[in-house]
Amino acid sequence: MFIETPGHISGFRKGAIEVICGSMFSGKTEELIRRLKRARIAKQKVEIFKPQVDQRYDEQNIVSHDANSIVSTPLPASANILLLCNDVDVVGIDEAQFFDDGLPQVCEQLANQGIRVIVAGLDMDYLGNPFGPMPNLLAIADYITKVHAICMHCGDLANHSHRTINEDGLVMLGEKESYIPLCRACFVKARRKS
Repeated sequence: MFIETPGHISGFRKGAIEVICGSMFSGKTEELIRRLKRARIAKQKVEIFKPQVDQRYDEQNIVSHDANSIVSTPLPASANILLLCNDVDVVGIDEAQFFDDGLPQVCEQLANQGIRVIVAGLDMDYLGNPFGPMPNLLAIADYITKVHAICMHCGDLANHSHRTINEDGLVMLGEKESYIPLCRACFVKARRKS
């Protein structure tokens, strides 16, 4: 006998895509970890993934700037997620902007199977352009949380990740030595100077 509960209707589990986005140092990973830990407290089966390229803090774990962490599986491609998501309730994905363009379809397939998918990533690159698969993820998301950092120039809310070193490659893993969060006005001023 199946008892209806929130999220379950007549034996059908409702999946969803939740996207947490914002600039660097805005708390995206912190929020992802918080949601995933709550899912585990609720006795849900959780699988967590990150792109293999991101090894800034740890080769395997997802680690926030505040040093909170949770075990994850590093993967070279988004298609691998489907191979590792048997009998799960929740899938967490960090640094989504570094995954390939197939990630939105993977997330949609999981959500259509009744899985809650929580994705965190930068919505814009250091030039202020939409980053990787994030625009398509935002378009198909059921829920979007935009988090903000504090502008390092004026103290307002920041939504841009400004690169402070002279490096032209789109993907450049770095931290406070390479990037600062800026509000729109300060970001525009900084871009004009460079």
